[in-house]
Amino acid sequence: DTMRRVVRQSKFRHVFGQAVKNDQCYDDIRVSRVTWDSSFCAVNPRFVAIIVDASGGGAFLVLPLHKTGRIDKSYPTVCGHTGPVLDIDWCPHNDQVIASGSEDCTVMVWQIPENGLTLSLTEPVVVLEGHSKRVGIVAWHPTARNVLLSAGCDNAIIIWNVGTGEALINLDDMHVDMIYNVSWNRNGSLICTASKDKKVRVIDPRKQEIVAEKEKTHEGARPMRAIFLADGNIFTTGFSRMSERQLALWNPKNMEEPIALHEMDTSNGVLLPFYDPDTNIIYLCGKGDSSIRYFEITDESPYVHYLNTFSSKEPQRGMGFMPKRGLDVNKCEIARFFKLHERKCEPIIMTVPRKSDLFQDDLYPDTAGPEAALEAEEWFEGKNADPLLISLKHGYIPGKNRDLKVVKKNILDNKPAGNKKSDLINAPKKAADASNPQNDAKLDEILKELKSIKDTISNQDERISKLEQQMAKIAD
Repeated sequence: DTMRRVVRQSKFRHVFGQAVKNDQCYDDIRVSRVTWDSSFCAVNPRFVAIIVDASGGGAFLVLPLHKTGRIDKSYPTVCGHTGPVLDIDWCPHNDQVIASGSEDCTVMVWQIPENGLTLSLTEPVVVLEGHSKRVGIVAWHPTARNVLLSAGCDNAIIIWNVGTGEALINLDDMHVDMIYNVSWNRNGSLICTASKDKKVRVIDPRKQEIVAEKEKTHEGARPMRAIFLADGNIFTTGFSRMSERQLALWNPKNMEEPIALHEMDTSNGVLLPFYDPDTNIIYLCGKGDSSIRYFEITDESPYVHYLNTFSSKEPQRGMGFMPKRGLDVNKCEIARFFKLHERKCEPIIMTVPRKSDLFQDDLYPDTAGPEAALEAEEWFEGKNADPLLISLKHGYIPGKNRDLKVVKKNILDNKPAGNKKSDLINAPKKAADASNPQNDAKLDEILKELKSIKDTISNQDERISKLEQQMAKIAD
């Protein structure tokens, strides 16, 4: 019996990592050299996006997953930012929509064509302007459509309704120092943040309240990370006073003492945590390390169980993490990383060895699918919803994505307050009966013309503000 207790039973004890063969890597990519501790890479079942070095601005590559091998120097990029791109995040509800934050103080949201880029993309679907300093963090809401969070070096967090281009929540007085990272909880009702003041804060963004906080989460001066786990606990990485790397587990309802605290080693790279809520495994990738360590989180002591380390020769400059629905269930793949080297991106596959060819349902519980559980408006009004789950039994087949449509709220759109939905429902029936093909066609024509006038105005607005910026620069 004592023997059994020493060796903990876990189906993940033998998970092993393997880098793919050379011809399945993405080669000859100039990975960004900007000093910033984000992961520089974002992936989904269709595309891998990588922040690259760009002269005179900021750019990132978006490659269809199958476009492996050497990437031509002239391959198109997404290049509308005027300063380096610091962070990118794929929308969880639309595999063709990606957000980017940049040193130019803006957030941009892009629509990638279904089969990837054939020409460089310079026009975002929407530009979100509200930060006064560079924007180093972008993170989509896990369950509400078109809700995007950004955090900048102005120590502010802004939550946007991307569908209208509006900044609806601005948390600008909660952080006195740089925000290292922000994480949504599973249903997107709370966020947690790690900051340079060594505090971890749990925030209710809609009430604009700090729900819990922990001072000196890790006592060392180097950057921390804090992420929410599926059960509502918080996992952190940081440094001790002796500069040892640490990881810790916290219950936000009682932040006095950690549930668990482990010292790791004395490397100085920031530990980026990647979490899989389905298996409760956390993968730690140190920036500049050449290894990925992984741990299983359970509710029995010591709570954070070391599983194994994937080691390689080359240090990682960044790392992408595939959502569960993008994995090959037939090969018992439970995670796939996209490791950035200086000049290439190398997929690394984590597998649970199994003899059977049957679908392993214990490895693949239903997982978050691509459908949003809520509309943006519902979330901003106070509703919550868990992710909508899908089964991976027959693999995941990506569906059609609807185009991201942004209807900017501006003077032209301010309808009189009278036109509430209820008024329209109670309106007399006659109006509806009056519709006939001729009127319809005429209406269409008028609407088209209105749209083109609005487009012209918004283009001119953009042009004016660009010219004003140029004038300001010359004046300075």
